[in-house]
Amino acid sequence: MKELSLHLLDLVQNSIEAGASKIEIKIDEDFEKDLLVMEVSDNGRGMSEERMAEVLDPFFTTRETRHIGLGLPLLQEACRRCDGHLEIHSNPGKGTTVQAIFRHSHIDRAPLGDIPSVLMTVLFAENNIDWLYLHKVNQEEFRLGSSEIRKELVEIPITHPKVRNWLLDFLIKGENRLFSKAASVRTSG
Repeated sequence: MKELSLHLLDLVQNSIEAGASKIEIKIDEDFEKDLLVMEVSDNGRGMSEERMAEVLDPFFTTRETRHIGLGLPLLQEACRRCDGHLEIHSNPGKGTTVQAIFRHSHIDRAPLGDIPSVLMTVLFAENNIDWLYLHKVNQEEFRLGSSEIRKELVEIPITHPKVRNWLLDFLIKGENRLFSKAASVRTSG
């Protein structure tokens, strides 16, 4: 995949298909340690040790819509290409955490991509899921959760066009603020 945000979208789709009602999406960029860590955690079905070994096989999938499952194997290869690795932790009946670790400055690391659009897709794909998004760049962080949004909206549907426009603008500005801070750290460091 050309953008890491598409891997995030794939991981969230896996969580939804695993019956998750809560999903946490975290991105941690640490310039000092030269690390980029993307993590998706859920409270879905979880997996046994045997199933965790199978999910890294591109010819294994639990989806009925296709016969191969390339998402996790492609993410694992993207991590390896950038001096990183993929970690999967899961407990049957309790949920799964997938962590993709990259060397941040690696020349072959794909860009993060359009995170705000991916988050909008996640938010509107399943309204019954509570999700939390946290993006950290060094000591700065941007956070947004669906429960906070719903609490503020009360009777207004989250799909209302004005709400959608506000959310997208809020996400774009939040991400841009992080990138601005990151640029100032790089140039001053």
